[in-house]
Amino acid sequence: MNEAYGGHWLQPGHIDVSHGPILYVEDLSVVFDGFRAINQLNLSIDDGELRCVIGPNGAGKTTLMDVITGKTRSPMARISGSVFLGQTMDLRRMKEAAIAQAGIGRKFQKPTVFEEHKVWENLDIAMAGNKHWWATLRARLGSEERARIEQVLEQTGLESQAYERAGTLSHGQKQRLEIGMLLMQQPRLLLLDEPVAGMSDHESMELADLLGRLRGGCSIMVVEHDMDFVAALAGDSGKVTVLAEGRTLAEGTLSQIRENPRVVESYLGR
Repeated sequence: MNEAYGGHWLQPGHIDVSHGPILYVEDLSVVFDGFRAINQLNLSIDDGELRCVIGPNGAGKTTLMDVITGKTRSPMARISGSVFLGQTMDLRRMKEAAIAQAGIGRKFQKPTVFEEHKVWENLDIAMAGNKHWWATLRARLGSEERARIEQVLEQTGLESQAYERAGTLSHGQKQRLEIGMLLMQQPRLLLLDEPVAGMSDHESMELADLLGRLRGGCSIMVVEHDMDFVAALAGDSGKVTVLAEGRTLAEGTLSQIRENPRVVESYLGR
């Protein structure tokens, strides 16, 4: 698994995946002031799996990510059900920072990078470890840290931009840089929210290639509307989950999903 991720320096977190799934969601419901955003949702993602999640606006996709990462803590939210990382980590009982430290990384739709700093400096800032970013940039890089940065630059296809300011990158390059910043934190599960929004077709396929190469090295859940991108990620055998009205409408390969009359009526037919 470490080889698939790109090198011996990856040290997996202590997550019990002895029974297969790295993420397990059972009977999850989330209600905001009478509005049921998630309705008895069940979902499991295997260790090393790349899962695409699709569905219409309001299907509960972002709320699901919020619950997984501990962002849904509003007193107005009533949450029930189970959300586990591996067999033992009850994410509903953990704070947001502890969830991130446990090995879950999340990327929002809009890229967030340090635009005035060089690309490699962004990766250095993001590197896992208990150190402030300004101290990080003043410190001399050790051989292991340098190797990690070089590895992620290669993975994300940003080697030639390493010494450019992040603010000069294209939108697609910034998206890949932010994913690289997450990779520096050595996640076991990546959550990506509409990562190709605003990208050209070429940039979208570059990102699909990157995520395909990460497959097996960490688990990835991608929420997306772009069906060409989903097709590039899922291929013939990858599993796709369709959400609608806060629950799982269908699950299977992309060809099975496209032939499902309930999915066509609820989502693809639109």
